[in-house]
Parts: sequence; structure tokens; C-alpha cells
Amino acid sequence: MSKAEILEQLPKLTPAERFEIRVKLAELDGERWLDDDDPLTDDQKALLEARLADMDQHPEASIAWDDARKRIESRLGK
Repeated sequence: MSKAEILEQLPKLTPAERFEIRVKLAELDGERWLDDDDPLTDDQKALLEARLADMDQHPEASIAWDDARKRIESRLGK
């Protein structure tokens, strides 16, 4: 299968299937996708990955960044 064919098929996959692919790519590539000066701990990275996976599996529970920012700013009194 060519790279173009793979890229064409990605949007057709379920969130769980895309997560499987991300895990496999991370396994193959290691941590190279991270910046060298990445300030996050391994626990923080794991939490972010888990939340991203949850977002992929439950997109209906997500909100747009603009809405999230407005909520945060209103809580902070900005």
C-alpha cells in the first residue's frame, strides 16, 4: 500500500483504530516527535496522551478552543 493510499484511508478509521496507529508509530519512532527541551514529565505526557485518546473516542464531549478559553477567562475574571 502506498503512502498516499494510507493517508487516504486514515479519516475512515475509528478513533480506536487511529489510536492503535499512534501507539505503533510512537513505538517505531520513539519520542522523536517531542521537542528536545520538552518540559513535561513522563506522567504529564501520559496524561496528555490518555486525554487525547479519550477525545478521539468521545468527540461529542469536546468543546471548541474558543469556547474553552471563554470559560477559563470567565472563571479567572478576565
